[in-house]
Amino acid sequence: MIERAAAATLAGRDAFDAGLYRAVVGVSHHTGGLNGLVGWWSDYGLALFVVLAGLAWWRARDRGLRDAVIALWVPGAMVTAFAVSSVLKLMIQEQRPCRAMPTVHIAVPCPGTSDYSFPSNHAVLAGAAAVAVCFAAGRLLAAIAVVNALVIAASRVYIGVHYPHDVAVGLLAGALVSAAGALLLARILDRIVPPRAVGLPSK
Repeated sequence: MIERAAAATLAGRDAFDAGLYRAVVGVSHHTGGLNGLVGWWSDYGLALFVVLAGLAWWRARDRGLRDAVIALWVPGAMVTAFAVSSVLKLMIQEQRPCRAMPTVHIAVPCPGTSDYSFPSNHAVLAGAAAVAVCFAAGRLLAAIAVVNALVIAASRVYIGVHYPHDVAVGLLAGALVSAAGALLLARILDRIVPPRAVGLPSK
């Protein structure tokens, strides 16, 4: 009985996710002129995090060694989160929705069968970078980072290469990895960096 209920729940979730995917992809059929820009930002929008990380580090230099080192966690968070995402992909091996539903027209070529769907690497990287920037920078840069992460994640569904759950879990996984690493790094720095070298963050 319990197994049947669990199976029904999973089937309902999958049906909802597939339906939401079809609805989002369906919008792209009527926005042909925008699809190229969305696809481009989907791939290259991550570069904005590099700019934000550089700005965060530049501003953090005047606040002391601790803040400057934490700002350097932005690329570290992205690398760590990507490694976690790659392991999950190989473990789960979920096919892309454009492979599972080949009749659905999407805005870009569908990735190969060995390029798995869950979780979305782009969303994982975006979530990790956004949270790392939030730890390292002020409100303006943090807000830009969060908005960019959400746009990148949504764009992966919009162009048809990911299910909604791929990007939702990707954002969450990247954010958790990044937050855990930032908190651990801050704790280590609090122990090894002399108080006088820390400096006070400007508020």
